[in-house]
Amino acid sequence: MADFQTLLAKQSFIELSARERAKALLDENSFRELLDPFAGMMSPWLPKQNIVPQADDGVVVAKGTLQQKPVVIISIEGIFQGGSLGEVGGAKIAGVLELAAEDNRKGIPTAAILLLETGGVRLQEANLGLAAIAEIQAAIVALRQYQPVIAVIAGSVGCFGGMSIAAALCSYLIMTQEGRLGLNGPQVIEQEAGVQEYDSKDRPFIWSITGGQQRAASGLVDAYVEDDRQQIKQQILQYLTQGLPDLHRSSNYDFYLNHLQGVDTTEQATPLQVRTLYQGEQA
Repeated sequence: MADFQTLLAKQSFIELSARERAKALLDENSFRELLDPFAGMMSPWLPKQNIVPQADDGVVVAKGTLQQKPVVIISIEGIFQGGSLGEVGGAKIAGVLELAAEDNRKGIPTAAILLLETGGVRLQEANLGLAAIAEIQAAIVALRQYQPVIAVIAGSVGCFGGMSIAAALCSYLIMTQEGRLGLNGPQVIEQEAGVQEYDSKDRPFIWSITGGQQRAASGLVDAYVEDDRQQIKQQILQYLTQGLPDLHRSSNYDFYLNHLQGVDTTEQATPLQVRTLYQGEQA
């Protein structure tokens, strides 16, 4: 009966929209959106290709508090253009991260939370989008000198492309079973390497390689949680209280380079081989 009651009490995080996810994590009535849809910040490039734009370009940025701790929160809408990032959305993210860094320089200890649901750069805005993602990555590295930058990859859109690098630069990375993390998406790999190398329709295989459970077992993320609003919020709070890690994952590049040098790239690695690569006998 207890398990049944626990199941009923759970509230899905994945089912929420980008704006609802941000509000669900912040203290009540502390959500203050920056450049909301009424600001009309949308891509000028999509209408030229007969694509209907969105007034916030699929990116919600806000300031607020979490247990009275000041934070900026960034939430990407995965159902708009696959969560892809273009000029406007990327500038919003980079701008709010820079704002948080400026707050810290003024003595306001502002951390950042990124809710990532993105396939990477928007193809219609490739060069501008790539430039924006580079600015986001630089802003993350600048902010993490002061306060934790915490990323959450919860939904099945996952996090790919240049934004997967941005996720790896964060102080802490949280994933659910439904989330995915990889440099290239399944369709891109299949297109370039062939279906025998990577079948983009083989969902169990894809999740066994890039899913949250596999990434956690490989030590590439810091926390593996259920799709539950309260559990995700508590995990974020734990990291905010904990402060900066002793060593950011991206600064431990010698460890990863040494391990990757011995990988046989002529064959598709199995999930167990990937785990063993990073975890050794502990896998």
